[in-house]
Parts: sequence; structure tokens; C-alpha cells
Amino acid sequence: MKILIVASYTKNRFAPFIVEQADALHSLGVEIDYFGITEKGIIGYLRALPRLKQRVCDFRPDIIHAHYGLSGVLANLQRSVPVVTTYHGSDINLSKVRPFSRIAMWLSAWNIFVSRRTMDLVLPHRRYTLLPCGIILPERVENDYQWAMELLPAGKKYVLFAGAFDNRVKNAPLAHEAISLLNREKRLPQEVVLVELKGYNRSQVTALMYRCEAFLMTSFTEGSPQVVKEAMACGCPIVSVDVGDVEERVRDLEGCYVATTREPQELADLLTKALQHGRTSGRDRIIADGLGNQQVAELLIAIYQSVLNSNE
Repeated sequence: MKILIVASYTKNRFAPFIVEQADALHSLGVEIDYFGITEKGIIGYLRALPRLKQRVCDFRPDIIHAHYGLSGVLANLQRSVPVVTTYHGSDINLSKVRPFSRIAMWLSAWNIFVSRRTMDLVLPHRRYTLLPCGIILPERVENDYQWAMELLPAGKKYVLFAGAFDNRVKNAPLAHEAISLLNREKRLPQEVVLVELKGYNRSQVTALMYRCEAFLMTSFTEGSPQVVKEAMACGCPIVSVDVGDVEERVRDLEGCYVATTREPQELADLLTKALQHGRTSGRDRIIADGLGNQQVAELLIAIYQSVLNSNE
């Protein structure tokens, strides 16, 4: 089976979770090629159509797998190869992009939604699956962990933030307010420090997730955030606002909490509990939910095969 991945290609790379999913497919015998879209906006995507048609002609894929709604629109403008489109959240949560995603849904042979919350915004009637992206199950590497210990020395409590402070969608001001409140009220004997998740490679991120005593997400919107699943797999206690599929992922998992409001006071209360909990059994939950990359890849192959069978 030959699959052509169509996705945005910015800063000379595809999103890591797209590459990791494709690598898992490749490990199961699927032949993979990529088509990257370098321009932004619907016009930029449409300009890529001649190049896409040429890549299809050269590679002759059985299926095109487009990631995000605009990629789905572009991929479906060629009609010789069936298209599977995955919607990751922003392509549905953002009202200005959602109409294009609806077009992709209508044209695609199959649609994949990574969270029920985003799926419910568009209420698809047919040809769809709810399937979050999987993760590579991380392992603690001693050298990297020692690096994290030196970066974040003992004597304080560290909370890993779910992204860069300057990423508006991640809503860092709310996280800072909750941490400041927790410190002002002296809930814990040590100072609590919020750690920005920016500028680290994959192994360093894993080390930080093992080093930090809690993980905090305050985003305005999410789909099925990979970083939450990765933190779970590292056993890091999680506190999050009710966004994306986080509540479903951590439901009834001891040491993990989803706020019912976006009030700093509630987040500070939940962080106090999380910081006192210790490591969680999140890794077992990820495996039980079938969210390892290999598990998800097997389900994707079944979807591809179903699409091919229906086109025979």
C-alpha cells in the first residue's frame, strides 16, 4: 500500500506528530511519501495544486492522507486518488477555517476527527471515524534526566506549561496567575515555578516531563493535544482546563484534574493536589486506550483498506 501524506511544511519541517504517525505506518509495511505545502492561506494552498498533481503522477499512491482541513481541500482537487483527511482541531475550532474543512469533509472518501468536541462542532453524518493521534511511548533516559535536574535544580516545585508563553492560544497569562496565587498563599513549602515548553528537542521534552512535578494546560482551544498524552505517558500529574479531549483522556486517572472553570483559584487548588500526588499511572491508560503510535497505525491501515475496497 502506498500513502501520500499531504500537510503544511513550515520552517522546513512537517509537524512531528504527522511524521511519527507516518513512521509507524512505514514500520508496518506501508510505503510513504510526502507532499509539503509551503504557502499559507487558501490561495497559497491552491497554488500548490499543479505540484501536487505531478507528485501524484510520479508516486502513484493508493490513498492520499491529508492533515488539516485546508490540506484536505487541496488534496481533493485532484480526483484520481481517494483522500482521507484528518482534522486536528484548529481547522474546526477557528470559525474562519471551518467552512473549508466542511468542503474537505464533503469531498473526502473518509474523515478522521481527533476529538469528540471538534467532531460535535460539525456533526458529520457519514464517512468518519473518531481516532486521536497516537504517541511514541517515551522512556526516561538517564543522561537527559540529569540534564533536566541541572536545568531545574532541587529546592523548588516545577510545573511544565503546555507550550510557549508567547503562543496566544496557550493562554499563558492564566497559567501565570494561577502559579502566582499558589505562591502568594504559600500552599506548599517550596516555591512553585512555571516552566516554558519551548526550544527543546524530543528527548529533552521527555526529560522535563519526568522531572516536573505537574503539567498545566490553560489553552483557549485544542483538538487532541499530543503534549497531554505524552505527559501522561511519563506519569506526570496533569491539571487542565476543559479543552479538546483532555477530560476524556484523564477521566478517573488519579493525580490528574480537569477544571470546571477558567478561574485561577480553581487551577491553584487543583495544582496543589497534583503537586502533592506523585507520579501517575498515565502510561497504562495510554496503552489501554490504544493510543500508542503502532496501535493507531494499525487502525489507519484498516481505514485505508476499507476506502480502497469501497472504490473497487
